[in-house]
Amino acid sequence: MEDRVERCAEKFGILFGAAPAGDEGTDPEFMKILQRFIFGEVCYVGELSDADRELVTVTVLAVNQTLPQLKSHVGAALNVGCTPVEIREAIYQCAPFIGFPKTLNAIAIMNEAFTAAGIALPLPSQGTVTEESRYDDGLAIQAPIYGTEIADRYRDLPPEYAEAIPRFLTEFGFGDFATRSGLDGARRELLTVVMLAALGGADLQVKAHVLGAEKAGNSRDRILAALLHAMSYMGIPRLFNALNAARAAWAEQA
Repeated sequence: MEDRVERCAEKFGILFGAAPAGDEGTDPEFMKILQRFIFGEVCYVGELSDADRELVTVTVLAVNQTLPQLKSHVGAALNVGCTPVEIREAIYQCAPFIGFPKTLNAIAIMNEAFTAAGIALPLPSQGTVTEESRYDDGLAIQAPIYGTEIADRYRDLPPEYAEAIPRFLTEFGFGDFATRSGLDGARRELLTVVMLAALGGADLQVKAHVLGAEKAGNSRDRILAALLHAMSYMGIPRLFNALNAARAAWAEQA
């Protein structure tokens, strides 16, 4: 079996078309630790493809607003076969979770990487809903996976908010984004779990979306592999928090 230095060199070449760090630069020791761990070890755990891993990475970097690294990994995602539309959809769907300003920052960096790669913008539209259908189409995706959980949870709010909050979730989170083509439902839900884990402080939502990701077609191995892969970019404490939420969700299903 190859050792992690050899695996790192192989994976780094596939992703970035270059050799990993040597003794050059100001911090060669740190770069060797980083690259050998991520690309020589973590990238080989679990059943995720390189394309899946890069979409996970792009998602976490967008959530964390680590924009220089995001630009590099948009290029890596293209190198391992992700389409521009898939990358764009992974970033677009961050908006309900991180807000519009941070999503716009990520879109700007993504578009810089696309332009550098010679990709014409704007990309083809992936919207599938109308103003009239966005609620019903969003609900058609939401209800089989999550039921009426949000409406039930906030039923005791003043009537205006008890109505608006679940409706906005359905229309905006599901209608405007989850209905879009370009990424299948299983990948969207897997990336949503990663998004929530990377945010921190969203353990209740991680728990719900772990179960949602399973219902959408992801195995537990895929979910665990995605969270482990995200760890290098979001840190160990957020991995542990997400794992604890996932374990709690699965324990309740036993």
